[in-house]
Amino acid sequence: MNYQTIASRILDAVGGQDNIRNYEHCATRLRIIVKDDQVIDSTKIDELKEDIGGYFYQSGQHQFIIGTGKVNQVYAAFQTLMGETPCETNFKEDAYANMKPMQKLMRIFADVLIPLIPALVTTGLLMGIRGMITNMGVEMSPEMDTLFGMLTDIAFAFLPVLITYSATKRFGGNPILGIVVGLMMVAPQLPNAWAVATGDAQPMVVSMFGLSINIVGYQGSVLPGIFAGWLVSWVERNVRKFVPDVMDLIVTPFVSILVSITVVLFIVGPILHGVEQYATQGVLLLTQIPFGIGQIFYAATQQLIVITGMHHALSVIEIQLINETGVNILQPLGTASMAGQFGAAIAVATLMKNKKQKSNAISASASTLFGITEPLLFGVTLPNPKAFVMGMLGGAVGGFVTYVLRVAPAGMGITFIPGLLLYTQSVSAMIGYLLVIASSFAAAFILTRMFVKVNQ
Repeated sequence: MNYQTIASRILDAVGGQDNIRNYEHCATRLRIIVKDDQVIDSTKIDELKEDIGGYFYQSGQHQFIIGTGKVNQVYAAFQTLMGETPCETNFKEDAYANMKPMQKLMRIFADVLIPLIPALVTTGLLMGIRGMITNMGVEMSPEMDTLFGMLTDIAFAFLPVLITYSATKRFGGNPILGIVVGLMMVAPQLPNAWAVATGDAQPMVVSMFGLSINIVGYQGSVLPGIFAGWLVSWVERNVRKFVPDVMDLIVTPFVSILVSITVVLFIVGPILHGVEQYATQGVLLLTQIPFGIGQIFYAATQQLIVITGMHHALSVIEIQLINETGVNILQPLGTASMAGQFGAAIAVATLMKNKKQKSNAISASASTLFGITEPLLFGVTLPNPKAFVMGMLGGAVGGFVTYVLRVAPAGMGITFIPGLLLYTQSVSAMIGYLLVIASSFAAAFILTRMFVKVNQ
């Protein structure tokens, strides 16, 4: 691939330097926001598809699938063509401006939760190590068991602290104020949410304005923390408009923290916590439909959620599932869905006669092994609708295997091959996870080879 030539052709297809509002790249794609979509030359983009992994338009962004590693080189060449003139605005700001309200909400979830994933993944891995040690028959002293419990439980116990910090930072507030509000949400003076849920403790009943309000801690909650971060930022920003500079250091933090924790504890927090519980129970009911029908359905359709960009919201439910059930059933089902599309895409590649197209299809599919499916979806299976359906059927097979083998880890944040790290508690758990992947891939591959025709 001649990176300079590809970059030049992309720039020409989107209307030249004068039509570029902003651009950036992710792990596999060059993403461009233009000033006038009418200038886009679809014919040139179609010609480009023969030399890159694919193209799609989503959320106001023209996304060119280049491939892992290669995209960095194309981006560098694109920067050279654009010259030294910096973009007038931030890419995220331009991207948000082009999104619909629901897309903006999903993006907010992603911006807040994605920075926390390394901590949550680490916690899941530690849970796996603890399970592996236990299954090996190693007996830990009470002190070591307590220390191990600290390692595996602390991130979820203090999750609102992490979330309010990340949310406050995302919304432009003082992250330290977010930390303080988050700590208040899980303060030891409040009844522990998990103890209340198991009946080991009772909610704190507070009477205000003739109403009795049940107050509990927010251990493991997500939505109240995101709201708290937004509220801290909003109050801080607006209070600062009226407070003299000489009093800002004292008054602004005081009002921001007091207003935020009051609203969260007594008004909005209980409502959002209820929403979380209903969403989690809904997912649990789906996965508990007899004969694995719910798991089969989810594994078949999960990649449809990815296409809409709403999959970021699933992290909220995954966190709640781990908190309430101890395991994350969505992880293997999501992986099954990915493996199904991967099998269909590889089958499509083997059916292609054009060597360049075959190479691009394989390149676009490779990132799926590490949990990134957008290049595969938009570059390979979606342009071949029958192949996409075969991928869904493959995912359904993996969903059934998940149901039969009861595959579910105690962590989140990583899928497909990296997801193996979440199953280190036992050999049988790891084998079960591999069987989910293998069955999804094989079913989709065979079905695609049998029923899909590729004219390339």
